[in-house]
Amino acid sequence: MDRRKFLKSAGVATAGAGAATLATPALAQSVRDMVIVSTWPRDFPGLGLSAQRFAERVTALSDGRIKTQYFAAGERVGAFDVFDEVASGNSQAYIGADYYWTGKHAAFGYFTTVPFGMTAPEWNAWIRFGGGQELWDELSGEFGLKKFAVGGTGAQAGGWFNKEINSPDDLQGLKMRIPGLGGNVMSKLGVSTVSLPGGQIYENLVSGAIDATEWVGPFNDYFMKFYEAAKYYYVGGMHEPGGGLALGLNKDWWESLSSWEQAIIEAAAHEENSAQVEEAIAKNGEYLNRLVNDHGVQVRAYSDDVWDAFGDAALEVFEETRAHSALAAKIDDHFQKSLREIGGFRAKSEIEFSLQRNRVLGIG
Repeated sequence: MDRRKFLKSAGVATAGAGAATLATPALAQSVRDMVIVSTWPRDFPGLGLSAQRFAERVTALSDGRIKTQYFAAGERVGAFDVFDEVASGNSQAYIGADYYWTGKHAAFGYFTTVPFGMTAPEWNAWIRFGGGQELWDELSGEFGLKKFAVGGTGAQAGGWFNKEINSPDDLQGLKMRIPGLGGNVMSKLGVSTVSLPGGQIYENLVSGAIDATEWVGPFNDYFMKFYEAAKYYYVGGMHEPGGGLALGLNKDWWESLSSWEQAIIEAAAHEENSAQVEEAIAKNGEYLNRLVNDHGVQVRAYSDDVWDAFGDAALEVFEETRAHSALAAKIDDHFQKSLREIGGFRAKSEIEFSLQRNRVLGIG
C-alpha cells in the first residue's frame, strides 16, 4: 500500500473514532427530570403564565434533556408548602415569592421586596452585580436551597379597600391580606394582617373575611376581579416597590447537575426574569384603564400623613428584622447601603428625567 494513502486513511479513521468517542457520552446522557412546584394558580395571567413559560423554556433550551413537570398551587402541594417540598428533595424546584418564608428566616423578605426598598431594576442590579446573589446563597444554603431570580412584578399597587384611607386612623382595625415585611408595617398601624395564597383572596374579600388586599398591579389584579368587592384602588404602595420572584432549587440536586445543565436552567431563569417585568410594564396602563372605564374602580393615592406613618413603622420593622440574627443584620446593612448608592444615582438621572418628561408632556 502507498505509504501516504495509508497514513491519510488511518488519520481519517482515527479522527472518526475520536469523534465517535466524543459523541458517545452525549448520546448516552440520560434525561433529567425536574419537578417544579409553584405558589401561583395555573394559567393565571402574569405570575402563573410566567412560571409555566419558564418550565417550558428549560425543556426547550435543553432539547428535552431536562424534562420539566410543572405543578401549579394545589396540584401537588399547597402554595405555601413549596419551600419544604423542595428543601426535602421531594421536588427539585419551586417558583414563588421568598417573602412568604419570613417565618423561617426574617431576612427572606429582602429577596422579594421590602417596604420603601428597591424597584425592580435596582433589585436586579443588586442581585446580579451588587453582591445580593451571594447573600441570597448564604441564607438559602442554610435550608438546603439554591436560588435565582426568575421574574418580577415591577412596583406594586398599594391595594384594594372597601373604604377610603384618608389618614392613618382609617387603617385601625382593618383586616387585610398583605404578606412579608409590608404586612409587619401594616400591623404596627393597627391592621389585622393575614397571608393568603392568590387562589384564596377573592373568596375572602367577597365574603367579608377581609376588608382589603394587595396583590400585584392592574394587569394581574384585573383577572382577580377584586373590583366586585372593593372599589377603592390605591395604585402607589410602600410595601412592594419591586416584587422579585424566586426559583428555589434543591441544593443537592443542583450540585449533581453538569455545568451544561446548570447553565441551561440559569439562562432560562435570567430570560424569564426580564420577560415578566417587561410584560407587566407593557400591560399595567392598559388594564388600569379597563378597571376604571369598564368597572368603575376609583383610583386613590395615600396622603402624605399616611406615607409618613408607613415610613415610621418601616424603620421599626427594619430594626426588628436586624435583631433576628447576625445574618439578618448583615443582609440589611448590605441592602440599605446598596439602596442608597443605586437609588441615589437613579434619582438624579432616570427619576428626574421621568418627572420632567411627564411634566412637559402632561403625562399622568
